[in-house]
Amino acid sequence: MGKVTGFLEFERLEEGYEPVEKRLKNYKEFVIGLTPEQAKQQGARCMDCGTPFCNNGCPVNNIIPDFNDLVYHQDWQRAIEVLHSTNNFPDFTGRVCPAPCEAACVLNINNDPIGIKSIEHAIVDRAWAEGWIKPQPAAVKTGKKVAIVGSGPAGMAAAQQLARAGHDVTVFEKNDTIGGLLRFGIPDFKFDKSHIDKRVKQMEAEGVVFKTNTIVGDMPKGSKVTNWAKTTVSPEQLKAEFDAVLLAGGSEQSRDLPVPGRDLEGVYFAMEFLPQQNRINAGGKVKDQIMATGKDVIVIGGGDTGSDCVGTSNRHGAKSVTQFEVMPMPPEQENKDLTWPYWPIKLRTSSSHEEGCTREFAIATKEFIGEKGKLTGLKTVHVEFKDGKFAEIAGTEKTYKADLVLLAMGFTNPVSTLLEGFGVDKDARGNAKATTEVEGGYKTSADKVFAAGDVRRGQSLVVWAIREGRQAARAIDESLMGVTSLPR
Repeated sequence: MGKVTGFLEFERLEEGYEPVEKRLKNYKEFVIGLTPEQAKQQGARCMDCGTPFCNNGCPVNNIIPDFNDLVYHQDWQRAIEVLHSTNNFPDFTGRVCPAPCEAACVLNINNDPIGIKSIEHAIVDRAWAEGWIKPQPAAVKTGKKVAIVGSGPAGMAAAQQLARAGHDVTVFEKNDTIGGLLRFGIPDFKFDKSHIDKRVKQMEAEGVVFKTNTIVGDMPKGSKVTNWAKTTVSPEQLKAEFDAVLLAGGSEQSRDLPVPGRDLEGVYFAMEFLPQQNRINAGGKVKDQIMATGKDVIVIGGGDTGSDCVGTSNRHGAKSVTQFEVMPMPPEQENKDLTWPYWPIKLRTSSSHEEGCTREFAIATKEFIGEKGKLTGLKTVHVEFKDGKFAEIAGTEKTYKADLVLLAMGFTNPVSTLLEGFGVDKDARGNAKATTEVEGGYKTSADKVFAAGDVRRGQSLVVWAIREGRQAARAIDESLMGVTSLPR
């Protein structure tokens, strides 16, 4: 693939970033993509490796060597066709996917992997610019109706596949705009929401109907999950009016930190903080916005959501930003002999960290402290993992000053009332119970009800959501029609 000796001649090329001082002044995307010539050079590095592990490293099984080769030969239009054959939304994954395909690249055994994600990004942006991405409405309608609950990447992927198979698809979203956590969870500086808007227009032209501000069932009392719904539809109504229902909501229940002082003003979930800023960026209004301006901010949780809180806090003009992670600091470089082709555990420094952040590892919060009901700081202790659990290290107690604490420790399960409303059995983690088997895949215990994405598998990646949405669409099509031509 590519140039026979390309992997020997060319080094990996990284996408560029705008300077920190410039990008902190706004919420616009700041990644500088590869030029066509740079993308061609990266494509040239793709080896004729015989067994391309990158295909299996990619959850949607992108045909990576093929589109790398097409970019090398500057056949961009065929490249987007190959990319779209496995991935409905490479404009999403080309921006926010962590690229497990690159970890699995054969070249990564003893060199730097091919910049697969940057090539994907270049292909889809070129395709939009050239007008190659167009609606693909079904030639024949089946007369079958499918309801999809949730408009994140799983729901969108399933909706597009089912509409192209000829079904009448309606997507229900409790918030006022389509996109789920893509829309309200990921900051605009990482992922501009115009990319969702373009896909929504494409899907509407393909016959998909979107109903926003509409919640299916009830929200648990006191829930802090973002919900701007104005209309309620019952699960019974959907089951009566549609031939199949796909539950494709997110794993939206944030993991809490029930230590003394948790109820102090100034301690919030990340998913209370991030959606507000995204809504304002879109021209919406928010009552009592949580602001980091001039504050000492502590973000508890070392993953992507925590990093997003760091970047947003810096754009607010925080006085200081510190990020806590309970796990020990990982090595700066993985041991490839032990980890390849799997996703390695190693220190990852995000663009948000580079904008200004102190990182603390192996640290746990014991108590939030405050005055007159307002947060002023927190008490911590360093920990070590012993005998299968975390143990405090004596003499490491410390008090940190804090005006704002953001809890970004991941998500535990989908909103329970959604599953209960449909009578869907849950697994041990509170997710919808459904297998991915070819026969009867994604089918829940409730008649006509399927589940895919985070609602089924738990908190995961955008690319996994797209995969499950596509596979669930195939399962639903086969269930309704007896046969299916949709790909797995």
